[in-house]
Amino acid sequence: MALCGACTVHLDGVPIRSCSTAVSAAVGKKITTIEGLPAKVGKALQEAWVAEEVPQCGYCQTGQMMTAAALITKNPNPSEAEIVGAMDGNVCRCGTYHRIQKAVVRAGKAVAGAKA
Repeated sequence: MALCGACTVHLDGVPIRSCSTAVSAAVGKKITTIEGLPAKVGKALQEAWVAEEVPQCGYCQTGQMMTAAALITKNPNPSEAEIVGAMDGNVCRCGTYHRIQKAVVRAGKAVAGAKA
């Protein structure tokens, strides 16, 4: 039903909900799971998640990180409104949304620093 975002993967770099995407929509396209993120993006997100103490129950982590990865890859310096807009629809049962926002900012800075 695509209600929580926990199953988010990238299809040609765009975050999608795998639970509601037909297999036929992925034919000939690149599918990326969290394990396939570019090293600098994946590492930046992991370190930011730990630094901001985001992880709680773990239910949403993969989907949150995949959505954040797509955002900071396109825009490593997103505004609060851009973060909220991009992350909308990713449910966190523990309510760590403020920490997630801070982690996205931190990871974006790390990715931008890696590009410099």
